[in-house]
Amino acid sequence: MDDVFRALADTSRRRLLDRLNLRNGQSLRELSAGLDMTRQSVSKHLAVLEAAGLVTTTRQGREKLHHLNAAPINAVADRWIGRYDRARAQALADLRTALEGQPVTSPTFVYTTYIRTTPERLWTALTAPEFTRRYWGGVTLVSDWRPGSPLLWQDTPDAEPKDLGQRVLEAEPYRRLAYTWHGFQPEHAAHFGWSDEEFAARLGERRSKVTFDLAPHGETVRLTVTHDDFSPDSEMHRAISGQLTGSGGWPELLASLKSLLETGAPLPEPVAAD
Repeated sequence: MDDVFRALADTSRRRLLDRLNLRNGQSLRELSAGLDMTRQSVSKHLAVLEAAGLVTTTRQGREKLHHLNAAPINAVADRWIGRYDRARAQALADLRTALEGQPVTSPTFVYTTYIRTTPERLWTALTAPEFTRRYWGGVTLVSDWRPGSPLLWQDTPDAEPKDLGQRVLEAEPYRRLAYTWHGFQPEHAAHFGWSDEEFAARLGERRSKVTFDLAPHGETVRLTVTHDDFSPDSEMHRAISGQLTGSGGWPELLASLKSLLETGAPLPEPVAAD
């Protein structure tokens, strides 16, 4: 946490984070454009942000793309903001964003966290039904995890697994897992209070995909989750990134996964506000 605060203390580094918040997944060349800094200086600032975990990188061909990583900021919020108060803070942030007319979406969601476990155990937690049921809020993921195979959702232990159209894209045990993501379901409309027209509009979003990259990192495993291929101004992107009130998204789910592997228990269910 000290590294996070030191990284955020510099105006230039905060400016780079603001740029990534507006458009995630930029190269060094793109981030340097229009700044009164040399590309070498920008590179040094990015290295500090990456060391603090505030920026994570992916490869696209020969290009190295930089992404804002919310995990350390979430850790700060978890330390001082309770779940009940966080919902209120998020509502105020959403209101301010709407009034200022600033975009709240990004075409790509990237989240990196470090879990004190092994690649083998983390892979099991991502794929084994007895694990997924514990941190997915009671939902069991069912698949043989072969590329092309369906990924089914089982809402309760006695329920018939449902095919929501998700398919496994990649499966390299202990290294990489990718699958297509589901669209919105009627229960989402009820949960978020959408009208029939709003729900119908969101059914038109294209299917996105999520990728998990696992890499040993000392006594931990570096887990990077990349969720992309969203429609423009995607409501699904807002949901999975935790920007919709009532949705913790990937940040909450991955925190629960980390807690399960490191302590033996997932995060407790949030208490609903009155």
